[in-house]
Amino acid sequence: MGMSSLKLLKYVLFFFNLLFWFCGCCILGFGIYLLIHNNFGVLFHNLPSLTLGNVFIIVGSIIMVVAFLGCMGSIKENKCLLMSFFVLLLIILLAEVTLAILLFVYEQKLNEYVAEGLTDSIQRYHSDNSTKAAWDSIQLFLQCCGVNGTSDWTRGPPASCPSDPLVKGCYAKARLWFHSNFLYIGIITICVCVIQVLGMSFALTLNCQIDKTSQALGL
Repeated sequence: MGMSSLKLLKYVLFFFNLLFWFCGCCILGFGIYLLIHNNFGVLFHNLPSLTLGNVFIIVGSIIMVVAFLGCMGSIKENKCLLMSFFVLLLIILLAEVTLAILLFVYEQKLNEYVAEGLTDSIQRYHSDNSTKAAWDSIQLFLQCCGVNGTSDWTRGPPASCPSDPLVKGCYAKARLWFHSNFLYIGIITICVCVIQVLGMSFALTLNCQIDKTSQALGL
């Protein structure tokens, strides 16, 4: 691999990470917007920090940090930054694989936990504005009512519930939505993993090539 190939690899990795840095900025900004306006509220009160805004902020921040290391490491040909970029991508990839395995192994327990959390939060609908906002958003988006149906609402279904008396509960609708979109979710997940592996490969290749170039120049 000559100097021209090294430059090509360097700029490919730079623009690749620059694009993701801008994506991270957008995700972070959207998360801050959701957090300020609190449009979706808190659904699980035993995990009050688990809101859509917080999730977007965390994901956006991680993407920005990793992409920044990739950008600076490639354009400056800095081995330390490149290896930091590689290690962070590897940790994120291993964390994603571990999470997928845990979700598969403990699927039944997770389903029970979610159902219990939803049942508990529905009792707070009239006393907590954040919970009310979360339930209204979910019921309008999924066109569902309550956890298992309209009978969950002891004071009668709220205005965000569809008028159909046979409407399904949000728990069943959420599972149905997930299973109907499983193919798209799988494709997106695989694409993310492939991008991460490509980023790691480019970083490692560039790092090795910097070593070879330095040796050839007698540095």
